[in-house]
Formats: sequence, structure tokens, C-alpha cells
Amino acid sequence: MKQLFAGVVLLLAGGPALATEEPRYEVVKQYEAFELRRYAPQLRAETEVTGEFEAAGNQAFRILAAFIFGNNRKQESISMTAPVNMRPAEEGEKIAMTAPVTMVPKDGGARRGTYVFSFVMPAGYTRATLPQPTDPRVVIRDVPARLVAARRYSGSWSESRYREQESILVEAVAQARLHSAGPPVFARYNSPFTPWFLRRNEVLIEVTNAP
Repeated sequence: MKQLFAGVVLLLAGGPALATEEPRYEVVKQYEAFELRRYAPQLRAETEVTGEFEAAGNQAFRILAAFIFGNNRKQESISMTAPVNMRPAEEGEKIAMTAPVTMVPKDGGARRGTYVFSFVMPAGYTRATLPQPTDPRVVIRDVPARLVAARRYSGSWSESRYREQESILVEAVAQARLHSAGPPVFARYNSPFTPWFLRRNEVLIEVTNAP
């Protein structure tokens, strides 16, 4: 997914100097393998793509970036936030889909799936004030306050690296006697031009029955 952020290099390449907004949360408890966070309610712009794990985000990002750059009913630019989230679509979920990404894994396999990509909208917006998409593939969703188990790691955006961290978090959540309330989410905070060893990546799992 090397070009996932290519459309916003000028926005994110500057790093902390640009003060990219992130979702608000408080840390509830620190575990050895993750931290438990309580997130405030959010508005998200989402789109759905079918394709290979490491390639599916290119098309999804272009669609979502077009929305925040003015492809909306107000023709209004919306500030970019971090991270960009990726999760598998859940069974029966109805989100406007893009055309499938026609890429074949190098080994000839069929590691394809349907994924939901999302940008969190800046905190100053409400459902009433957020510009509405003109592209039917972009859906605005309200996300209520929730508890999330978050595991942070650095390194590449490869599927193998992500799956390794996802497995660690899933096991740690179970050992902490927490119950997952949704599929794991892959969160990326940096541009592809950030050196791999400086990247902030996270695996996020919404949970219930926190102590």
C-alpha cells in the first residue's frame, strides 16, 4: 500500500509542524500489550473496496481524499485528519462500494477481501454542518463513544507485519477478559514518505465489559 497517502503528501509530509488532528480519547488502563482507550463520538467518511490487502487502499483513498478536497455539495475543503482506518467489511454491511481493485497477488494466490476505509472528520463538525458527499461511494457515519484496545507499532504497512500485531492484540484482549465488539482496525498515521522505522501504526479493537 505504498501509495495510500500519495494524494496528500503536501498535507502530511511536514509531520508534527502541520498539527494534523487526531481523534480525541482518554487512556483508561495500560496493559502490557496494549492500552485501553475511551474515544469520544466521531463522524466518519467511509467507502468500501474489494481487492488485495496491500493494494485496496489506493482507490479508496482517492475517493475519500476527493471528498475532503471539495467533491461535496458545499464544494468545501475539509481538513485532513489522522489516522486513515482500514477494516474488513462485516457480513451484511451495506456501504456504497467502489469498483473492485483488479490486482493479482504476486504468488498467484487469491488473498482478496472487502475492506472499509475511513477518515475521521474534524471534531468541529456535526452531522448538520458537515458537507454532504456528491459521490455515492462515500458514506457519512456516526460512531458513538466507545472503548478500544489499541496496540501501537512501527514498521512497514505489509499485511504480514499487520497480521503479526493483530494476532498479539487479539490474544492479549482475550487474556484481559475483554470481549471484542467488532473486527480489528488497521490505523496508519503517516505518509508513505515517512521512514518505515518512524511510522506510527496501530491495531484497534472495540471492546466491551472493561473492568
